[in-house]
Amino acid sequence: MNSRERVLAHLAGQPVDRLPAMPITMMFAARRIGARYRDYCTDHRVLAEGQIRVAGEFGFDYVNTMSDPAREAADCGARVEYFDEQPVALNEESALLANPAALARLQQPDPLGGGRMTNGIQAVALLKERVGRDLIVEGWVEGPIAEGADLRGINTLMLDFYDDTAFVRDLFEFVVAMELRFAREQIAAGADLIGIGDAAASLVGPDIYGEFVWPYEKKLVDGIHALGGRTRLHICGDTRKHLARMGRLGCHVVDLDSLSPLAEAREKMGPSQILLGNANPVTILRNGTPDLVTRTVAQCHADAGPRYVIGAGCEVPRDTPDANLRALVAYAHEHKP
Repeated sequence: MNSRERVLAHLAGQPVDRLPAMPITMMFAARRIGARYRDYCTDHRVLAEGQIRVAGEFGFDYVNTMSDPAREAADCGARVEYFDEQPVALNEESALLANPAALARLQQPDPLGGGRMTNGIQAVALLKERVGRDLIVEGWVEGPIAEGADLRGINTLMLDFYDDTAFVRDLFEFVVAMELRFAREQIAAGADLIGIGDAAASLVGPDIYGEFVWPYEKKLVDGIHALGGRTRLHICGDTRKHLARMGRLGCHVVDLDSLSPLAEAREKMGPSQILLGNANPVTILRNGTPDLVTRTVAQCHADAGPRYVIGAGCEVPRDTPDANLRALVAYAHEHKP
């Protein structure tokens, strides 16, 4: 059973030889090949080289194309700032939709139009060509509130939930339609799984999440499934107040950050939902010891039960000691669900 077969079988509820290992690496992968992070984000060949290197050296079961949240916003025309050794950033003071009336004039970008989404699709295709028979290839899209915040500005969007609910709904409809176009092309290029990053969802309360965010996450998840794709939800931060609803989205995998206990997620999501996480990326994985990593992951496994995938609560920090990351993955290699 190779890695791709292992993950697909696990997602389908079939027996596997061991737990899959699918930690997120971005800056860690760039550093591994001596690349500037700017190049990792903007050149699909650099990203693919980094992902293949870390997957091979550490024994991951997948490669992924996540690099930063600004791909779609950049293709919409948002002002994006690039840095040599930091993630791409959006300037809220010059948000593309600072004037909400601009949404009515905003055109859906073409994912194949030569912009940053095209670069992401090319990354999927290159990874599929080089390692797709052996490893899972994971594409990536932004979720409704995360992308809405990129286009509107996070602080302004939070006020919109109270001041202009019709605009919020129109914005999220635009985002979901855009992300489904992006997901469709990634699936066509060979993505086995589409990650959905919706970090800003952890910043709103359960009422706003239930009324405004969840319905559009559900529309996005269902749309990706209708395209023949599989889904992995990743919401950074404390999602405890949203766990039950997140479990009803129908995602194949739900990531849990270190602030969201796996035992609580299992109780609220039921026995069939696959969970991933939630070792603290900094205090455990970066600053800890191999023994601490092993003990932490063992407890995560016990809390999550058999429907579990090995990974940290969020991205593996770029200066994480090799021995600690190897301990994380070794647990997967040595344990069945």
